Amino acid sequence: MTKTGSKRPAHFSQTGRCPMKITFLATEGCLSSGIAGLLDMFAIANLWQTSLTGDRHPLFDTEIVSPQGQPVLSSGCIRLLPHRATEEVDRTDLVLIPPFVPLPEFTCEKSAAIREWIIHRHKAQTPIAALCTGTFLLAATGLLDGRRATTNWQFARKFQRRYPAVRLDIEQILTEEDNLICTGAATASYNLGLMLIGRHGSEELAALCAKALLVDPNRDSQAPYITHHQREGHGDDRVLQAQRYLEENFAHEIRIDDVAAHVRISSRHFKRRFRQATGCTPVRYLQLVRIENAKRRLESTLASIEEITEQIGYDDCSTFRRLFKQHTGLSPREYRGRFQRIPSGAEAFPPVRL
Repeated sequence: MTKTGSKRPAHFSQTGRCPMKITFLATEGCLSSGIAGLLDMFAIANLWQTSLTGDRHPLFDTEIVSPQGQPVLSSGCIRLLPHRATEEVDRTDLVLIPPFVPLPEFTCEKSAAIREWIIHRHKAQTPIAALCTGTFLLAATGLLDGRRATTNWQFARKFQRRYPAVRLDIEQILTEEDNLICTGAATASYNLGLMLIGRHGSEELAALCAKALLVDPNRDSQAPYITHHQREGHGDDRVLQAQRYLEENFAHEIRIDDVAAHVRISSRHFKRRFRQATGCTPVRYLQLVRIENAKRRLESTLASIEEITEQIGYDDCSTFRRLFKQHTGLSPREYRGRFQRIPSGAEAFPPVRL
């Protein structure tokens, strides 16, 4: 991830009174907040810039475009009014692709035209930034093949299955390679906004905007927020049976050979079949179950780290701490400090099922 205030690449190094032109691509089903949130952030940056320097010329000049220049209905039924059609865009310094809910499909003729326009802009050396699930549309152009990218962590496996040629780094908040920028889940777009403000404006301006909007400018990983849901419709009843067994017995010592015997499959065949169905090994799946249950306890109880270690099936606190940080990027104590929410009533809760 490129840090705020780092050296500006040529395509962002505008000076004086020339604003950075940012073009938002609006299409049916896009998430309106993905556009409106950054529009507001850049407007606030312009106001702060005037306050800091006395220069009334804006740092950012924003516009919304749609394929035919017609109004677009967002996923939240908010009608977006574009300034022009995509084909009317002459010069722009950045194209922003907003998220989609639900995920976009790319079989219709209209989407093909959108993909061609994105490819055309990239060939013209225009940087392209895809926000959250907007990365699916960018990946559909083929531009991300062989390149590093991130997306909303909830759709990581779907993204990998659909676009295996993309080097997905799901823990990253933001990736940037060859004029292609991708962001993680929804509010990661604000980190992109701060990066652009830092590059085109100043580090001081980016810090002021971060404070004004209550955005953490130092987030660089989605890992602490990721909740692992592995029970997808893979259709393998034996593997589902094994998953249930691991989820119900994670607090005890478990040997993978015993799990294989429980579902009446040879150990070697079971490991291969489990990985094929879930995308991970049985050992890693057990770790995920235990870590998710530990996260729930850190969030919702006052139990000590030592008590939680024992409750989730580990004997050694140092092993638990190491695995927890490996999965979340935070120590158990840091995670509790960020996410703890003690509810009223009993501390007991059911085990987490993935």
